[in-house]
Parts: sequence; C-alpha cells; structure tokens
Amino acid sequence: MPLAFTPLHPLFVAEASGVELRSCHDPEALAAIRRGMDEYAVLVFRDQHLSHEEQLGFTERFDGRIHRTTSASVVAKNRHGDEALTDISNVGDDNQVMAAGDRRRMNNLANRLWHTDASFVDPCGRYSLLAARVVPPEGADTEYADMRAAYDTLAPDLRRRVEGQRALHSIVHSRGTLGFEFSEAERQRLPGAVQPLVRTIPGSGRKALYLASHASHLVDWPVPESRLLLMELMEHATRPQFVYRHKWRAGDVVIWDNRCTMHRGTRFEDTTHRRELVRTTTLDVPLATA
Repeated sequence: MPLAFTPLHPLFVAEASGVELRSCHDPEALAAIRRGMDEYAVLVFRDQHLSHEEQLGFTERFDGRIHRTTSASVVAKNRHGDEALTDISNVGDDNQVMAAGDRRRMNNLANRLWHTDASFVDPCGRYSLLAARVVPPEGADTEYADMRAAYDTLAPDLRRRVEGQRALHSIVHSRGTLGFEFSEAERQRLPGAVQPLVRTIPGSGRKALYLASHASHLVDWPVPESRLLLMELMEHATRPQFVYRHKWRAGDVVIWDNRCTMHRGTRFEDTTHRRELVRTTTLDVPLATA
C-alpha cells in the first residue's frame, strides 16, 4: 500500500497511511514524509507501537540530530535512560502515578501552555515525534495551531510590525508564569535563545509566526509593549479556525513541524489515570542526506 495522506483539518494536519515507521528506511519514503510535513505541518500515524529503540532509530533516519537539553532533563534524571526520549508522562521512577505535589509533575503542567518544542535553544527544534504508549480513558488530548495560517491572516499593519523582529525564548520564563521555580544551577543550564518572530519554512516557502509561551519579550523593544504584542499575536494565532485537536489512541505517533505550529496538552485527571507518551525532537540543522 503506497504512502497516502488524508486531510484532518481544512488548513493543515493529515493522517498518513501505508507506512510502518519502525521499518521505514527507504530514502524515497522518508523524503515523501518530509514533503507531507511541508504541506500539512502535522502528520498522524496510527497503530505504530514503537519501542524506544525503534522511535530513536526512525527519528534519526528521518531528521538527524536529536534535542537533549529539555527542562525535564534539568529537573530530574530521565527514567528511560536517554535524554533524547523526553518523558511526557505522569509516571515516576517507581512506576506509579506521580503525587500532586511532585516537582516533575509541576514542571510538566507547563505543557498545557501553547508552545513550540526547543525554541529556547540554538539551534532550535525542527520536528517532534510523539508516540503514545498508554492513554487515559478520557481527556489528555493535544491541540495544534497552524502558525502559517496565522501569519497569512494578519492585518497588514500588524504584519509590518512583526517582520524582522526577534524574541527571547526562555523555558525559565514560561515555567515562571505558572510559579514554577528553577534553582540558580538549573537556570544556568537553560539560558534561552533569541529567535525570529517570523520564519520562512524552506520546504514550502511559506511564512509562519514563531510563537510560544517560551517567548519572553522582543529584543530591542520595551518589555511591557513587546509582551502586549506577543499576547495579541497569541490570541490571534490560537483562534478556533487555526486549531486541530488530536484525541490519542495507544499506538498513535504524531509528527509536527515546530517551526510553523504550536501545541498544548489538555487537562485530564493526571493524579488518577496513567498517561505515558514519549517524545523525540530534532534540531533545525542541515540534513546529511540533503
């Protein structure tokens, strides 16, 4: 069965079929998935059930260098034994659901803020691959927002204001908006990075807003004014017509382009029901196969 894409939203997102990621080594098939990413920005793969090793293997074949400097890696030791396997779960080292006051849970709650992965490092994140191992009986969906459509629909005067601007992205800032505190040593490991406010996606040539809860303020702007502008852009970019909500099933793998989408988790009874997902994220560096 050949690789095919079925749109799931009028603007972006498609379900991909006809490929088994664990055994996908063919350069042409990998290139076809990348072309699908350029068109849809978010691809959903059903019934994949990847092991950790298979997820790492596909991620490296697909897009090369993997991001490892996450806030989770700074806050606690990775229970999977590899910082490339970001633990998007509510399960601790004892294999039990985390208590309400667990510091790791407090850090993970920030995943419910609109964000884009690894915007706080340089080079920033390119693709994220999130694989669902255990899914709770209800809730815990993930919402995605199309930043290309958000840019396309900006009012002309606002578009002129954002072109050429840069923002400081800091995960210390985004966690801080929820009252989460890092130690000084942790802050030193998470210095942040300056990113363009508008990006051009090489594969499609389309422009996209590059927003996230990590964006603290615009460089060379008064902080209060720049934060108001970022809030205005976030409100515009997350209007319902730009958003797709994914309801997870065990075995789902979703890949998204961090350069032109934002995402956030939604609430569920996380001190009662298990949720175990594993994310790998690649860095925006040239591909060796390019």
